Amino acid sequence: MSIQWYPGHMTQARKKAGETLAMADVVVEVLDARLPQASSNPMIHELRTFRQRPCLKLLNKADIADPAVTKAWLEHFGKQPGVMAVAISCKKPGDVAKIPGLAQKLAPHRNDAVKPLRLMIMGIPNVGKSTLMNALVKKKVAAVGDQPAVTKSQQRIDISSRLTIYDTPGMLWPKIDHPIDGLMMAASHSVGVNAYIDDEVATWLAGYLLEHYPALLQARYGFDLQGMDAVAVLEGIARKRGCIIKGRGGELDLEKAAGILLNDYRTGTLGRISLETPTLRATRQAELEKAASLTVDRENPEKTASTDEDAEH
Repeated sequence: MSIQWYPGHMTQARKKAGETLAMADVVVEVLDARLPQASSNPMIHELRTFRQRPCLKLLNKADIADPAVTKAWLEHFGKQPGVMAVAISCKKPGDVAKIPGLAQKLAPHRNDAVKPLRLMIMGIPNVGKSTLMNALVKKKVAAVGDQPAVTKSQQRIDISSRLTIYDTPGMLWPKIDHPIDGLMMAASHSVGVNAYIDDEVATWLAGYLLEHYPALLQARYGFDLQGMDAVAVLEGIARKRGCIIKGRGGELDLEKAAGILLNDYRTGTLGRISLETPTLRATRQAELEKAASLTVDRENPEKTASTDEDAEH
């Protein structure tokens, strides 16, 4: 299943972001701590490296992510040049209060009223940018909702004579190359609901949880997972929660069960879960590159044969 979602306003948002970035000192990229790399827009990386801007990566929702995995991601990002990473929850004032000071370390030359620190907050939809903005300003200046792409326009806010913040709409990129990235973002509610089918996303999520977090699944839904596959997990949830289609002879409502599983994951009710680790990410990337290579070989059999002949000689 390939999930793609790129509403029209995002093209304009990308153009505007590129212009504004010329005035910013530090990019504050808000990520979902449960899928830090999948929720990192490659266009943001391109824009900030072109402008040579440092990046403060905020792994938001860390309170519902696997802490051991989050630690591994912080170490991973910490090795990247010009990058500082920190795990936070935008709903915790104490976490948010640290952000200006951390960003200041990345731009020590911007430290007074003559040269105020200018931060540009960026990220994909529904990772918590608006919640972060409201917490930084200490009043509601950005709309917050449980649907992606609530914010559709950019705004500038002067918090003090020493700090200016630019808030940008959530941006995805035109083509999500890795299908699993799309599934992770859909499961985490970062793409529009019209871009995917709940049943398919929930089936992938059930399979992942079955492999990596079976104890949390069993604790939440109270049935034995022995011998189950992903579909059987959804069927088990349907039975436990009474998801039955009326007038269909007791047929299980797997669509409703899928909604329950997705909601329990999204809200953290299932427990602290991460959908990717640095190691797993590298493995998935290698598989993607191998598949792409095989596709090229199939599409160019004459070139492949020529390469094989050259190798023999």
